[in-house]
Amino acid sequence: MDGWLLVAEVVTLAVLLALCYRPLGDHMARTYTTAEDTRVERGLYRVLGVDPDAEQSWRNYLRSVIVFSVVGVLALYLLQRIQAVLPYSLGLPAVPEGLSFNTAISFVTNTNWQSYSPETTLGYTVQLAGLAVQNFASAAVGLAVAIALARGLAASRSSTIGNFWVDLVRGVLRILLPLSVVAAVVLIAGGVIQDFSGFQTVHTLTDGTAVVPGGPVASQEAIKELGTNGGGFFNANSAHPFENPSGWTNLFEIFLLLVIPFSLPRTFGVIVGDTRQGRAVLGVMAVLFAVSLTAMALLESAGGGAATQAAGAAMEGKETRFGVLPSTLFATSTTLTSTGAVDASHDSLTPLGGLMAMVNMMLGELAPGGVGSGLYGLLVIAIVAVFLAGLMIGRTPSYLGKQVGAREVKLASLYILTTPVLVLTGLGLSFGIPALASSITGTSILNPGVHGFSEVLYAFTSAGNNNGSAFGGLTANTPWLNASLGAVMFLGRLLPIVFVLALAGSFAAQAPRPASEGSLPTHTPQFVVVVLGTVVLVSALTYFPVLALGPLAEGLHA
Repeated sequence: MDGWLLVAEVVTLAVLLALCYRPLGDHMARTYTTAEDTRVERGLYRVLGVDPDAEQSWRNYLRSVIVFSVVGVLALYLLQRIQAVLPYSLGLPAVPEGLSFNTAISFVTNTNWQSYSPETTLGYTVQLAGLAVQNFASAAVGLAVAIALARGLAASRSSTIGNFWVDLVRGVLRILLPLSVVAAVVLIAGGVIQDFSGFQTVHTLTDGTAVVPGGPVASQEAIKELGTNGGGFFNANSAHPFENPSGWTNLFEIFLLLVIPFSLPRTFGVIVGDTRQGRAVLGVMAVLFAVSLTAMALLESAGGGAATQAAGAAMEGKETRFGVLPSTLFATSTTLTSTGAVDASHDSLTPLGGLMAMVNMMLGELAPGGVGSGLYGLLVIAIVAVFLAGLMIGRTPSYLGKQVGAREVKLASLYILTTPVLVLTGLGLSFGIPALASSITGTSILNPGVHGFSEVLYAFTSAGNNNGSAFGGLTANTPWLNASLGAVMFLGRLLPIVFVLALAGSFAAQAPRPASEGSLPTHTPQFVVVVLGTVVLVSALTYFPVLALGPLAEGLHA
């Protein structure tokens, strides 16, 4: 029965995403290519001191991204530190320094890693003016960077790639905000709460009392999913009935976190003037998603040893109102995007099911990836695939008429290497330095041995890929993990953006070359296969050794 439910949900998702692909993709393309500004946008540009007609070079575009991100981190850090004197703080104290640092970086980088219980740590002002604002802002930054790369590929001998501030404002006002309002209304209709009731004492069925927190959940839940952010209003995230009450709201939330990333290939195709290119990108995303979902569903259905087989299902850590396979669909979607929201405990996935969640992130979260970041990440992989295919068959390495030379290959290679270096360095330091290793194994890891190693590996993988989900057995609110994970999140977000924008500038400066018999077509099924092979090859060679030490060893032992 669970299997048929999964099939029905996947078919429903596919139909809904297909219906949105063209209209939403075209709307996003118009948003970033029109020369017209609304009255509200012009007012914001005056406040920001921005000339909307002034184009930026890739270096100036990058400076704007960095300045905006750093200011966002400082503002969110300050907001948490002064929480005790803010209105609607619910009597909660200021957030400690280390945790404030980690949380500020987490939300600005679209990671939304939470090593605390939100409902008992943050008041409404910090939740709304801090976290919710960054949910919109960080998603808009990802969109802007992806559009900048598309512009670079479409441009001819241009020294500019757009205006970051215009892209930022339009992304929020024309895409994220309208969709979030509609999504929030639907979620409220589905039973997600939206109030300012604070903590209420209620009587239980056993004549006892319990303190139940309320809050403006639906409004934050909408952008949490749409912006592939993932940070929950409650510690249980989307497993909490106040955030995700029923099976159909669960499916709706999965739809929300997939709809923009799966529509962006259409946007890309429209901007570069060839929608076939967008369909090729979409094909890569769809195949990776289907393979990952199938693998995780089979692994979770098979159980993780004698205990789950005797129980009849691997239900530990999963909500009975969802079941095993719908929870698997959510876990696949949230780790193949940069969302990190959860409707089940990932720490309670079967060992090989947890392995698949890590692999999804280690692939670079490309299927379909985060809002914006999934598209530009896959385009970087496509550039590498073009270069490799050109070497193998003796054709000119070019993508959309732009030459893929030494500079472009170096930038793409640096992009690909950045996250593994950050993840493996953080992991190595955590276990390689005796003082740090003893602090982690002594206070942070609930489960010692191989699974404890997997918990730390998952944490750094999640941070480096700006995902935010976690194996819950790891206590991450420690000085070392707050600092190291914060650094990995910050560098894992900004360094790839540096290389993407440099690529955009490099391509924009070139004049497109007309296709010839020696050019490699990049819209065909054959090229889709080449890109898929490049994705798997890069990830397998990089991460297989460390996976063999953790979840793979645990799964084989089980």
